[in-house]
Amino acid sequence: MNLTLIRLLRCIFLCLCTGFGATYVHAETSMQAQRFVTIGTGGVTGVYYPVGGAICRLLNAGRAEHQTRCVIDSTGGSVFNVNALRQNYIDFGLVQSDVHYHAWRGEREFASDPHRNLRSVMALHVEAFTVLARADANIVDFIDLTGKRVNIGNPDSGQRATLVNWLTAQGKTTEVFARTSHLTATEMTTAMCDDQVDAIIYVVGHPSGAIHEATGVCESRLVQIRGQALDELVRQFPYYAPTQIGGGIYPNNPQTTQTFGVTATLMTMEDTSDELVYLLVKSVFERLEFFRSMHPALAELRPENMVSVGMSAPLHEGALRYYREQGLLP
Repeated sequence: MNLTLIRLLRCIFLCLCTGFGATYVHAETSMQAQRFVTIGTGGVTGVYYPVGGAICRLLNAGRAEHQTRCVIDSTGGSVFNVNALRQNYIDFGLVQSDVHYHAWRGEREFASDPHRNLRSVMALHVEAFTVLARADANIVDFIDLTGKRVNIGNPDSGQRATLVNWLTAQGKTTEVFARTSHLTATEMTTAMCDDQVDAIIYVVGHPSGAIHEATGVCESRLVQIRGQALDELVRQFPYYAPTQIGGGIYPNNPQTTQTFGVTATLMTMEDTSDELVYLLVKSVFERLEFFRSMHPALAELRPENMVSVGMSAPLHEGALRYYREQGLLP
C-alpha cells in the first residue's frame, strides 16, 4: 500500500475520531478532490491538542470552497513532531521554540542530522517550564527535587528536552533524582496523586487541564524556578525567557510561581505547498479574535509576535507571502 493511500485512510479515521468536520462528504464528491491535512499536537490533556484543534476548526470552516480537510493527531510532543514532519507522517507540527532551535541548527538530539528543510509558519502561546509536586513532599524550589522520584517525560517530548537543558546549565544530569519515570502527559498526574512519583515536570501553556486536575484532586503545589541558574540559562539560550504562573490560577496555589518559558511554534517542511500554508495562515489571522477565544492560553496572542518570536527556521514562503501582504513583515 503506497504512502499516499496510507495517509489518506489514516486522515479519514482521525477526522471521524476527533469530531472536527465530522460531517460526511456526499458520496458523489470525489475522494481525490479532497485534500487531507494533519497537524501533530501532543497529549490530549495538554494545550497543544486543543490549539491544534482550533487551527483545524478555522481551516475547516472554508473547506467547501478549498476542499481541504484538517485533522489533528495526538503525538508524543515536540521532538516526535519534528521527526514526523521529516518522515511525511504529518503536514504541520506544534514544536517548542527550544526544540525548534536545536532541530534547525543540528544540535543536541539532532546533532547527527540537522533539519535544514524545516520551515516556520507562526508563533503561538508561551509555555512555562512547570514543576508540580505532592504537597507532602516538602518541595518548594527546584533544588528540593534532589533525591526525589520525578517524572521527566517521554524521550520524544519537549518537556524532557527542556529539563535536560535546565540541568545542563547547572552542571547536573537526571542522576540527581532518586528515580525517574517516563510517563506521558495523560499518565503523570494520576501517578503523582497515587504517590508513585513525588513531582512531575511539564512544559505547557496555562491554564492547563492536567495541572488543574492535579492541584485540585491531590492538592499538589507549583515549584519555584529562580535564582542565578535561571539568570544564566536565559543569558545562554535565546529561546528562553523568564515568565511566571499567576497566583490563583489553580486550586491550592495562591502564590505567583517564578519560572522560565518557551514559545509554541507551528512548523512544516520546505516542500509543503505554498498555497496550503498561505491558506492555513490566512484562516487563522482573518479570525484572530475568535482564535484567541478558543483557549485561554491563546488570549494574549499578538500578530507582531506571531510572525517572529521563537522561530529559528526560516518562514515558509506561503506564510511569508501572507505576512507581507498584511504589512506584518517588510
